[in-house]
Amino acid sequence: MVIKEIQEYANIRTKARAYLCYIMSRNISLVNLESGTDSFVEHQLKILKDNIPQADLVYALNAQGQQIGIMLTAKGEVDSTHNIGTNRSNRAYYYRTLKEHRCVLTDPYPSLGTNKMVVTSSFPIYDEKNNLMFILCVDIQLKDILKMVYPSSVDSNFGQFSKVVYGAFSVALFAVALLLFVKGVSSFLSLGTHYSTIDINDMFQATILLTLALAIFDLVKAIFEEEVLGKEKKESDGDAHQTMIRFLGSIIIALSIEALMLVFKFALTDPEKLLYAVYLIGGITALMIGLSIYIKSNKMNKNK
Repeated sequence: MVIKEIQEYANIRTKARAYLCYIMSRNISLVNLESGTDSFVEHQLKILKDNIPQADLVYALNAQGQQIGIMLTAKGEVDSTHNIGTNRSNRAYYYRTLKEHRCVLTDPYPSLGTNKMVVTSSFPIYDEKNNLMFILCVDIQLKDILKMVYPSSVDSNFGQFSKVVYGAFSVALFAVALLLFVKGVSSFLSLGTHYSTIDINDMFQATILLTLALAIFDLVKAIFEEEVLGKEKKESDGDAHQTMIRFLGSIIIALSIEALMLVFKFALTDPEKLLYAVYLIGGITALMIGLSIYIKSNKMNKNK
């Protein structure tokens, strides 16, 4: 589910940065700086840890990118001092903070300590002469930042429940598609090999059943890949929801075959009723136009 999580994070990154930077700026104070560097850093880290309980690690860097003071873990325990002095100047959260002169939030990356995907929020502290003094850093696991800012993410309780529901619907729809396939094949085989006696209506009926089975199976595939497996959408698809597109496509295909069948049927048996087939074709055309507008509007919104 990492791909899905990264995709969701990209959508809420601006909101996540604003949220974390607000919490950090609200809880950072230079009042205790006079008590000494170590005491100030330890005090600020404990405050951040208390106010961001989802934090995986909380630590500080000096102006050269070296870790100073203690490091707080997810359990709130003080880490051993062997990390003090570690050079982190090659990390994105360090040089991006120097470049932008503000609080930043990194892209997801694998943590060296836990080997899990995390993001780092870093907050610079400057003195009165605008010289960089410290950088306070907070590591949060990707799944936790999604739960904080995006409650309906794939790893939230609602997200897990949604996957179960979509999985159940996928199984039920697959069963329907399988029954339609069996019925369509049996209907086709029942026509026999005497071509001269085969009714064209029976052929269309078998075709409709098989086409519906294929359309529903394609719909099941889209639902299962998107909602259950969390498969990444192709860039060319835009932000349009593929489940809805395929669902409407299935309806259009089924109605198109039905309209074609009615045209042949009424042309042979009752030409006066051809107007009803025309009405059906008009409805299908309206559906196609609506679907086209839906797809185009999604692509336009993405390009803005």
